[in-house]
Amino acid sequence: MSDLREKIKNDFKEAFKAKEISRLSVLKMLNAAIANAEIAKNREELSEEELIGVISSEAKKRKDAIEQYEKAGRENLAGKEKEELEILKNYLPEQLSEEKIREFVQKTIKKIGADSSADFGKAMGKIAPQLKGKADGAIIAKIVKEELEK
Repeated sequence: MSDLREKIKNDFKEAFKAKEISRLSVLKMLNAAIANAEIAKNREELSEEELIGVISSEAKKRKDAIEQYEKAGRENLAGKEKEELEILKNYLPEQLSEEKIREFVQKTIKKIGADSSADFGKAMGKIAPQLKGKADGAIIAKIVKEELEK
């Protein structure tokens, strides 16, 4: 069992014993998402990278929900989603700053010879997998677009 999967299981047990309802709820949901991913891939256990992908996906769902709730003026629901997002962030690798992402994007664009917005797909195809779990895809896309338009 991977270290990350072990950490999630141990934190689930701790949250259960401590009766931390919101943390327990998020970890239950995360365990279910992991189990579904394992079933979908027809495997007993996901790799560390695949686990991070599942957690990132769940975090993205929370970010999208926060945005929607805030647009609708539902701050109470947005607050709940923010709390869940903070719990999920504990299981993700440290996120890169925009500056670090920009440096990586510039190097990669130069390396692959992308020079116009027509090369956006080509650039994202190289960059996104390497930054998966380390940076938000929307931020990566925004930076790639800006760099290609220079």
